[in-house]
Amino acid sequence: MDPIRLWLVDDHSLLTDALATRLAAFTDLWVAGRSASDDPRLSARLERERPAIITVEPDTARVPLAELLGVLRAAAPEARLVALTGSKDPERALAAARLGVDAWISKASGMTHLVEVLRGVARGDAWFPPRFLGAVLRGLRDDVNRVGEGPLDQLSAREREVLGCMVDGMRGPQIAAELGLSTNTVRTHTHSVYAKLGVHSRLQAVSAARAAGLLPRPKDPVHMS
Repeated sequence: MDPIRLWLVDDHSLLTDALATRLAAFTDLWVAGRSASDDPRLSARLERERPAIITVEPDTARVPLAELLGVLRAAAPEARLVALTGSKDPERALAAARLGVDAWISKASGMTHLVEVLRGVARGDAWFPPRFLGAVLRGLRDDVNRVGEGPLDQLSAREREVLGCMVDGMRGPQIAAELGLSTNTVRTHTHSVYAKLGVHSRLQAVSAARAAGLLPRPKDPVHMS
């Protein structure tokens, strides 16, 4: 039986090298390659190597997750996507699931568990931590129930606020300050907005919002003395 071809995407090269070395001990797994999220050759390399599974570290990626996953899907449409992460935020796991990630594995997991999940994903299984499943399943169920609504109707109240700030031209830190949120929480909501709107970038999200009628708020008039 041919080994399962893996590709590792992580911007921490030393950690990726260490993981590749440990995975090499399993004869049914083969690390076909590894790269940073912003590697300009990533698409070409994936098209050439055709991995069965691509692991991604969403928290350290220098490319927004929705954009990165779009690149991976386009270059390797048959590959299964696995988030290998240090995040303990179920909302981030839900956002990843909405973007098509098949598994969410903690970096704190032992090698035995990681390999078991990778083998299962290669067979067509999905895996999320049991403590996240409630939030993930409820979120995906709500998405199904919202089918047929307008694109902005799918967004939660907070996601609409984040999108509104994006339409107003704000960036992550500005949105965080405006809404009283952490930058990580803003990033999570942004990923969820991308997934629900079916877009892969800030520009596309703003364009979709404008098309749906969400326009920039009027600027406060400048008072001249």
